Amino acid sequence: MRADQHRPRGRPPRPLDEQGLEALALRYVGRYATTRFRLQSYLLRKLRERGWSGERAPPIEPIVAKMARLGYVDDAAFAVARAASLQRRGYGERRVAQALMAAGIEASEAEQVREQARSGALAAALRFAERRRIGPFAAARLERVDREKAFAAMLRAGHPVDLVRIVVDSAPGEIPQADCG
Repeated sequence: MRADQHRPRGRPPRPLDEQGLEALALRYVGRYATTRFRLQSYLLRKLRERGWSGERAPPIEPIVAKMARLGYVDDAAFAVARAASLQRRGYGERRVAQALMAAGIEASEAEQVREQARSGALAAALRFAERRRIGPFAAARLERVDREKAFAAMLRAGHPVDLVRIVVDSAPGEIPQADCG
């Protein structure tokens, strides 16, 4: 239920001041793992909901910087955790990079995480194939149409074409080894 649904009709929302914004920020970072970008977006949205706009609005940047300084927001730790989560679910390096970019992680901070995703590409592709029963995890060799669908699903999951081809072309029970990709 949204916060504005609790207030009586016709009554305008209370304006936010710096203390109110900081309280919102603390509640947000206490509940969600987040990035500086996402926290800033959240606070801007809250200000807009309360009718603030332009130069009159309380400054957000100092609050975001304070949360980062206190260690409540850590973009690098967020990037590592998000990438690990996506890889455990079987997503490839390209999908990991897209998720980090959407979360506002800068390319320089994301590069180390992307390198880890590249080094674990085969394991992630195999996890995805196992979840979807593709290639070595299929009950039988896939027909052409099903092969094409599996190929497309793995590409959407962010895996490189060469690796997708290896996994999808694998016979049931024939797990590709690390030296083939």
